[in-house]
Amino acid sequence: MPHSRYSSDEIAKRGQALYERDIQGALPPSARGNFLVLDIETGDYEMDPDELVAVRRARAKHLDGAFYILRVGYSAAYRLGRKTLAAQAC
Repeated sequence: MPHSRYSSDEIAKRGQALYERDIQGALPPSARGNFLVLDIETGDYEMDPDELVAVRRARAKHLDGAFYILRVGYSAAYRLGRKTLAAQAC
């Protein structure tokens, strides 16, 4: 479902830039494999091994947030068979 203020491409671009600039270097090695849900407007994020738990916490803080979701330490959030799906925007 598209966001009312941003395209999926814009969310992905801004989210990846925020993650690389502000968050990635500050995460401990134990964060690898967790899902990170990042609000591209506020910079707030939630992280959890369970994507739905992280999304629910993020939406509880910012109901209409523009969220970028990634899996820490991986180039893609999901893997289906031999194909890997890139991080997503919601």
